[in-house]
Amino acid sequence: MSVIRKSVRFVALVVAVLGVYLALTTFEVWRVGRSSSTTKVDAVVVMGAAQYDGRPSRQLAARLDHVVELWELGIAPRVIVTGGNQPGDRFTEASASKDYLVERGVPEAVIAEESKSHSTWEAFANLRSLVDDSVVDADTQSIVVVTDPFHSLRSRLIAEESGFDAATSATSTSPVDGKSAIAKHVKEGIGVAIGRIIGFRWLWKVTG
Repeated sequence: MSVIRKSVRFVALVVAVLGVYLALTTFEVWRVGRSSSTTKVDAVVVMGAAQYDGRPSRQLAARLDHVVELWELGIAPRVIVTGGNQPGDRFTEASASKDYLVERGVPEAVIAEESKSHSTWEAFANLRSLVDDSVVDADTQSIVVVTDPFHSLRSRLIAEESGFDAATSATSTSPVDGKSAIAKHVKEGIGVAIGRIIGFRWLWKVTG
């Protein structure tokens, strides 16, 4: 067998293995996004999304509505809202989220804010620092992450990389559906597949 033929077969094998790995990871993204943990934890953490002058976007509101449901079930004694702001914004995603939750019956005293992040990795890195510095209760180790279905697996893995014992509970009312949701699942599958190899911190550094 010629060297060229061997090389072609080797490349084909590598491509096939990577294809299977990506397909399995994308399926896992889909599967985890349809799970909803109700195990009692230290805190519910909701991932930020766009807000408009203090009013949560439909995507963020869907996540927050699910947080209200989990709060009413009593699965955690505190809620942590995350997300910074864009240049010129008067409000952060975290502050808009807090106000929304308080309006719907979640006590203001139990809500903590991480209001500096602009990415999932930053949110959990910042939250880790807040916990370690006792700005947020130092006993916060087990968490349930609330976000969109396509975003659940990556959020959980990043939380775990940041030292948290994490489970997920995805909103079932996300406005991201149809072809957009399929595209998001595939994109997340690629991101998770790469992040598991190089680490999500390095993936964030490369992609921002």
